[in-house]
Amino acid sequence: MPLFPIAAEAALRELDTFDTIIDARSENEYAEDHLPGAVNWPTLNNAERHAIGTTYKQVNAFEAKKRGAALAARNISAHIEREVLDKPKDWKPLTYCWRGGKRSGSLSLILSEIGFRVTIVEGGYKAFRHALLEDIPRRVEGLDFRVICGTTGSGKTRLLQALANAGAQVLDLEALANHRSSVLGAIPGQPQPTQKAFDTAVWDALRRLDPARPAYVESESKKVGNVAVPEALITAMRAAPCLNLVLSDEERVALLLEDYDHYVQNHEAFCERLDALTELRGKKVVEDWQAAVRAGRTAEVVRELLLSHYDPVYRQSMARNFTQFAQAPALRPRDRSQVAMQELAAQMLQK
Repeated sequence: MPLFPIAAEAALRELDTFDTIIDARSENEYAEDHLPGAVNWPTLNNAERHAIGTTYKQVNAFEAKKRGAALAARNISAHIEREVLDKPKDWKPLTYCWRGGKRSGSLSLILSEIGFRVTIVEGGYKAFRHALLEDIPRRVEGLDFRVICGTTGSGKTRLLQALANAGAQVLDLEALANHRSSVLGAIPGQPQPTQKAFDTAVWDALRRLDPARPAYVESESKKVGNVAVPEALITAMRAAPCLNLVLSDEERVALLLEDYDHYVQNHEAFCERLDALTELRGKKVVEDWQAAVRAGRTAEVVRELLLSHYDPVYRQSMARNFTQFAQAPALRPRDRSQVAMQELAAQMLQK
């Protein structure tokens, strides 16, 4: 059976029509980013790819190709024995590698000779990423965003989760970025994705949104931790209608102590993160905060951080960047609890 090449732009549109998406690149390439839902069947693994590259440079291309072919044949055989023997005849995979198609082409040729209908991405991952970045502005255009605003600790993420549970469309950028978008926002044990992987995750989320329904999103800055929000998306968010979530200072402090429990339990980790504010707040202020944390007065420090640092910065940023923030109606849950957020979400959707 012949191979069926597909342009990257068409692969974007037809991604969900394939039974399996196979990334034939090495483990490290796959870890940096891959097509949504792709599985990794390396034609050459990390060490083998490095060894063949060295042979190519230090010996010659012919020797590299011979050794590479032997390794690729062995690996492809293992993939077929492990993954393919139970596949039905109408199984339809999509394959790709980096760019040239040699690694995915070798795998695809054998699969097609078995009798499977194999589609291969022309230009590989590189072409797919280029098409994806060009598609994000098109996906953003026409979406009806509603921006959940509110000072730090007001429960924006909790409200987004409640809205999602109630059936609303939600774009949770912090969840996609594995970061809570503040100095203390790093989540222990959950490294952030690469920029490429974040872009792919955002595109994958955007393509699932219905333009005929509102999509709720939090009022993020241009960066969520170390990853940048796509320009077209942040521009659309900043022009969208806003909703202002309001909690009392006491409730906000309590919410942050709950959500950042890992820092409450680990004073030194908290103090280390506070070092990042030295340039903005001054060495003496930060040292006083750190001393208070070590003395067990964490709630006092959290309150001071909110009132003297986060709130002024947030209000200035919102007034400057979100054009409809001044007209934002206030949302006032009775407290910080998830139950209160669920009640508020239900009220919002009824309206």
